Amino acid sequence: MSSKSKFHWPKGLTCIIVITLIFGYLGYVMGLPNMLNTLMHTSYDLLINTVFYLMAICVLTGALGKIFVEFGVAELIEKLIRPLMKPLFHLPGVASLGAVLTFLSDNPAIITLARDKKFAQYFKKYQYISLTNFGTAFGMGLLVIIFMIGQGFYKEPLIGFVGAFCGCIISTRLMQRFIIKAYPKYKDEEAVYTVSESVEAASDREDREAAKAGNAVTSTADADSNDAAQERQPLFIRILNALLDGGKSGVETGMSIIPGVLIISTFVMILTFGPSASGAYTGAAYEGTELLPWAAGKINFIFDWLFGFKDPHLVAFPITALGAVGAALGLVPDFVAQGWADGNAIAVFTAIGMCWSGYLSTHTAMLDSLGYRELTPKAILAHTIGGLAAAFVAHWLYIIVCLI
Repeated sequence: MSSKSKFHWPKGLTCIIVITLIFGYLGYVMGLPNMLNTLMHTSYDLLINTVFYLMAICVLTGALGKIFVEFGVAELIEKLIRPLMKPLFHLPGVASLGAVLTFLSDNPAIITLARDKKFAQYFKKYQYISLTNFGTAFGMGLLVIIFMIGQGFYKEPLIGFVGAFCGCIISTRLMQRFIIKAYPKYKDEEAVYTVSESVEAASDREDREAAKAGNAVTSTADADSNDAAQERQPLFIRILNALLDGGKSGVETGMSIIPGVLIISTFVMILTFGPSASGAYTGAAYEGTELLPWAAGKINFIFDWLFGFKDPHLVAFPITALGAVGAALGLVPDFVAQGWADGNAIAVFTAIGMCWSGYLSTHTAMLDSLGYRELTPKAILAHTIGGLAAAFVAHWLYIIVCLI
């Protein structure tokens, strides 16, 4: 008796089909040689003229951030915003330290801080988990603002910062509601138990994570000893060490954004820009098929009302910011040069770029490191809404400021 064997879709076949469709479309429209040349030339130009520029900003902002930490400016800022934590974010006052650290560096800084048991003991479990959304909304904030100022815009990045702040409130509070609805007991449970569970109850994976977290966190005694030793150093040495250490971290950040800028931005640009001025494809950098503007143009009235986007090309920024804010920033100089990006667009870009800051590529890893991977969809949904709200607030706030 013969039985029919079930058909199994070969592994890798879906990938081959998708890749063939993408490059087949680009090659059909642009011509295969022109497509390949445009990909290479665009990536090279982004590396030389955008990535190194971003890296230079990363080095300078990294040095500035380290100076702020070394000489108490970060502590002062933290004390100023501490009273806002409970009424706005429903978080303990110590969460303000996470906002400062992520603003000066990047999203994962909040996880490094959250792994510290002394920090985690101030939180209920639902508040502790929502730190993923809270910290992400401030990630790379200083870099985004400085970059926009470097493009010749000054008040617009500050308006965008206010928008990102509002988006952070919405994302954090919404995430907390999602958590309590899914796990009501988390409202009263202490977060410290997520860091130090009993050996008997913990699984092997949790044991490994706890051990990893324990190794990653420096003891308070050691930190206090190091701080005291640093404060005894001559002032010039402290300044020099802070500048060099901060600059080194800036180089690492600059290196980390290279793949996102070259890969994501190149493909977004080839789907955003059109052919050369003559209407023909030459294989030069920044030529493309204009697929994204064509698709966005069908519903541009939505983007116009929500964000004030007058040109459908601008939708490429928020799409790119979903995966990497560094890659999204790489689009801005060309948008400005083309005359597509005005002051309103810069304010909206700052808000949504800072609030989202590549959360699709970081939320899973961040929640996994805390041991709550199953809550990733809820975190992504809450942050998507928060980012859209940030852009909406920035747009209408910019209009109000212009009317004053």
